[in-house]
Amino acid sequence: MGKIQDDNRLYSLCRYFVDHHTRRCFTRIKIVGQENIPTDGAVVFGSNHCNALMDALVLLRTTRQKKVFIARGDIFQNPKTAKILKWLRILPIFRIRDGIGAVRDKNGDTMDQAVDVMRDQVPLYLFPEATHRTMHSLRQLSKGIFHIALDANRQFGHEKPVYIVPVGLEYGDYFRFRSTVLVSYGKPINVTEYMKEHEDENEAVIINNLKAMLTERMAELISFVPDDPDYDAIWEMTKIKVGRRPCDLKQQMIKNKEKIAKIVEFRDKEFEKAKSVFEKVREFTKKRREKHISVKAVARNASFGMTLLKSLLAIIGLPVFVAAAVVTSPIWIVSLLIISGLKDPAFRNTVNMGVEFVLHPLISAIGVTLLFCLAPWEIAVLGTIFLYFSYVFFIDYKEFFRILASDWRWLFYRKMMPEI
Repeated sequence: MGKIQDDNRLYSLCRYFVDHHTRRCFTRIKIVGQENIPTDGAVVFGSNHCNALMDALVLLRTTRQKKVFIARGDIFQNPKTAKILKWLRILPIFRIRDGIGAVRDKNGDTMDQAVDVMRDQVPLYLFPEATHRTMHSLRQLSKGIFHIALDANRQFGHEKPVYIVPVGLEYGDYFRFRSTVLVSYGKPINVTEYMKEHEDENEAVIINNLKAMLTERMAELISFVPDDPDYDAIWEMTKIKVGRRPCDLKQQMIKNKEKIAKIVEFRDKEFEKAKSVFEKVREFTKKRREKHISVKAVARNASFGMTLLKSLLAIIGLPVFVAAAVVTSPIWIVSLLIISGLKDPAFRNTVNMGVEFVLHPLISAIGVTLLFCLAPWEIAVLGTIFLYFSYVFFIDYKEFFRILASDWRWLFYRKMMPEI
């Protein structure tokens, strides 16, 4: 077999199909900071990992460039699966939990291939947290990305510089299909330059310093909340106090970060008072969830008139929703059945995407064939357009109705909001 980064026509063709369906998974995708990606050397990207497989799919779609990913080694145990994953341009990295033997015997080959990918200036993507977690924080970074960068620098750093580029993924909601995502590329770390300036330091110190730099730069690219016992209260306060969300996803993240910084500063300066406020927030969150009120409804604090107007729009759209629900029933029924058995809710969006990816084209093909065989061409064309947008409309209407119902409940229960 050739190199993992070699051109493959079938893969390139499938990319269009995959990227298209990834886009359908979100109401908005925004990519910022691409000017930070160096063009004069080899690059390895380090991204936070918060939404299971969707993280890789979102990053894959950011550009049409070839990309190679590194994933955890335990999913490569089946030889047939391993072959498919390699065709998908994914390399395995084994952790201590996979066994010392796997780390010792197999990671060396992955490191060699990863460096070769960088030598050919094909973007290499890693999730240095080593596992996903649906939180606006970061786990301690593993050393793999730094070993790869240093190895690449040793081999060809004299020819072209080696960079580590931080990436931040900011989702509107980790668990809801058709949410939003902001992809931010941060200021690169020039590993080659750093090594020249610190050539007297040992590798362990260098890796720890690079780890600290990458952690700091990744945290700058997300609505970072300290991972401590106050995490939930701080994030709830942030969502409420930011209020109505800006249309621009980057501006929304900036506002989140500003509010988080103020709340953390308040906690540090007035610890006892903050402790009392956080307790009120936790109690409010518990009551809000018991009454099935979305935090979006609380933040927006919609008026009676606006809620009534949205109710009228919901009534107008109801017939289309019912039709879409019937047409796409195989997709959402299969998705619900699979999701109901999930142990890790972070895979909900991955399941939704996978089921839609397989069943929507099949339903559309059958539907379009029947339409053009049985109906006048004008109706067949309209039916084809409806089939294409039906699942998207079904999901978006459901979310619209969920928030609308939440708004009505909040109109009656808004007095339970504490002074925070």
